[in-house]
Amino acid sequence: MKYLMDNIRQYVLIIVLIGVAVMFHILTGGIIFQPANITNLILQNSYILILAIGMILVIVSFGRVDLSVGSVVALAGAFSGIFIRSMGLPVWLAILMILIIGGICGAWHGFWIAYRKIPFFVVTLSGMMLFRGITMLVLDGTYISHFPDSFLMLANGFVPDFIGNLIGGFHLAGAYGYVDGVYTAGAGVDVNVTAVLACVVLAILFTVLELRKRAITKKNGVESIPLFVMMIKIVAAFVLLGLFAYWFGASNGIPNVLVLVGILAAVYAFASTRTVIGRQLYAAGGNPAAAELSGIKVKKIVFMVYVNMGILAALAGMVFAARLNVAMPRAGDGFELQAIAAAFIGGASPQGGVGKVSGALTGALFVGIINQGMSIMGIGESIQQVVTGLVLILAVVLDVLSRRRSERMSVRQSAMAKAEA
Repeated sequence: MKYLMDNIRQYVLIIVLIGVAVMFHILTGGIIFQPANITNLILQNSYILILAIGMILVIVSFGRVDLSVGSVVALAGAFSGIFIRSMGLPVWLAILMILIIGGICGAWHGFWIAYRKIPFFVVTLSGMMLFRGITMLVLDGTYISHFPDSFLMLANGFVPDFIGNLIGGFHLAGAYGYVDGVYTAGAGVDVNVTAVLACVVLAILFTVLELRKRAITKKNGVESIPLFVMMIKIVAAFVLLGLFAYWFGASNGIPNVLVLVGILAAVYAFASTRTVIGRQLYAAGGNPAAAELSGIKVKKIVFMVYVNMGILAALAGMVFAARLNVAMPRAGDGFELQAIAAAFIGGASPQGGVGKVSGALTGALFVGIINQGMSIMGIGESIQQVVTGLVLILAVVLDVLSRRRSERMSVRQSAMAKAEA
């Protein structure tokens, strides 16, 4: 029961996400869950997913945010055009240099916030204007387009069907497929075998890791996940990955950018929960003064969090430029708000010290599905903003109420313990 209460918000968000997706699937006449639409959902929100991973760590560090990430996205796109198109640098070298530029932008923020105690709101707001201005100066009001295919593959490419090509392909006759761009029953489909097998392998790997984690916690005498919760998680993973096997197997395959986001999610989830620096980040975010007294280098952690945010913003900027095949001065407008909204909706606390990478990704998908569903239904962007704003304030209100309830329970338990003594 304690495990469920500690994680109830995350589970409720997932259930609501599924419910909203099913609702829009019905309202849009069955469009939402079509393979091509799922692929578009991932491609259209890939840069927000990347930003949300970095933003959740910034928020964990004592409830800070970074208002400049949209401007860093534009700056990264601008330098992509300059390095690759104007200077003719190799794509790999341009990508490396742009990530370094993103890290420098983050270090600029981290220095003032961590070591000079300037309020994060002022520093990142200044960075928003500073980096946007540099972008406009660099591009001189022009657009740079027509990137090489090797760069465009970052956001628009798909993992080749290696296994399908090896076995000569696999055609599923009578299934839903595309005829002249129309999704038609009985048209048949060429199955992407690599995508299907990848999803099967991931489902098996998830099961093995969950069983191993439960065995280790029981062996060490730590409270483990209830057996029925673990079984539900495994079944849900198989169902979800089965759906992805269908979606990607019946379309162009697994998007390259999804592989990138998946690797980032796995690395950051592991680093934030299973490493010393990850535990120190949560400790510093929850109570900076106590963390400092216990020997944790809070300033260094805050500095590195902003450097990391700058690098991820630069990566998101390259993905966005590759997605649109253009670098432009106004790229990234409002991206910082979407990333912050995704993190808070996904369970981050405004007080800091609370939040998960998986929650931020779920929050980003939640916003993405709402926007995409309403767009398909012909609902204007103004209404989409209203709905997103209401969802955001609801998420924060729930966090505040949850914290107050926990504090009351803690006080009550403490009083009962003193009375018994």
